[in-house]
Amino acid sequence: MANTAFAPNNAVVKSAVDTAGFVPEVWSDEIIAAYKKNLVAANLIKKMNFKGKKGDKVYFPAPTRGSASAKTATDAVTLIAAGGTALSVSIDKHYEYSRLIEDLAEVQAMSSLRRFYTDDAGYALATQIDTDIVRLGRLSQGGTWNGTDATFAYANGFIGGDGATAFDATANTNTGNETALTDEGIRRSIQRLDDQDVPMDNRFFLVPPVARNTLMGIARFTEQAFVGDGSTIRNGQIGDVYGVKVYVSNNADTATTAGTGDTNPRVCLMAHPEFGVLVEQLGIRVQTQYKQEYLSTLLTADTLYGVGELRDKSAVALVIPG
Repeated sequence: MANTAFAPNNAVVKSAVDTAGFVPEVWSDEIIAAYKKNLVAANLIKKMNFKGKKGDKVYFPAPTRGSASAKTATDAVTLIAAGGTALSVSIDKHYEYSRLIEDLAEVQAMSSLRRFYTDDAGYALATQIDTDIVRLGRLSQGGTWNGTDATFAYANGFIGGDGATAFDATANTNTGNETALTDEGIRRSIQRLDDQDVPMDNRFFLVPPVARNTLMGIARFTEQAFVGDGSTIRNGQIGDVYGVKVYVSNNADTATTAGTGDTNPRVCLMAHPEFGVLVEQLGIRVQTQYKQEYLSTLLTADTLYGVGELRDKSAVALVIPG
């Protein structure tokens, strides 16, 4: 039977070098601010506020498109039969970040050190949410994923070089056939979304830092007409290409190859916000509790949410070398 007793051991913050001045209200505000600052992917997809509501699953209607019918004089209008499915998103992700601060540290620490812990808490929770969102790219274009594997082969992704060749994790002696991002690969991905009638507005391109390095060498990206005024409009945005906003995140996904010891390739995701959804049932909550037996204060920040795919064809994954 697992030991459920509260036993912090070496996890306790026990000296002035471990923490900062501790004011619960300030910590709460700063953790929430740091969380919002570090979100990238969560700001790009559809977001649903489910705070304060009961239930562990949310259903989204996905009706099929209808078509226009010719009207014949004196005849009744042609009725379109209802169709479609209901997509469900489970709210099953609960993550927390906790610190135990001893009274000695709280009294003696410099207040400037508080910033590290508030930033760290916000960054840790934001990173986890972004990770769950970017992994929805594994489902794009008919892909499948069990929802738990840390890495995935991206059998339904394409290589960055042309945007048309399927990624093969077993190619090149099991090191994969991924190729560097090119202008051709970007244009082919845009066409793939166009062919599926994905709306052109608000499309985004989420890339890892290695792809940003490549983009800086592509003329279409660096030309003023495509980059705009260079201002950062939202977290992580570095410009746009062919009207698609480009965001860089070190949290972009990693693909799996069949080899061993090789560098796993990274994944760029071009998508529309309707591709996925983030359902927040409990936003960032910060709580404190005094633990008299340790003469310490327990600080915990946590959040409860779910993510899911809504429009499968509204995203394209491009696999590039890591």
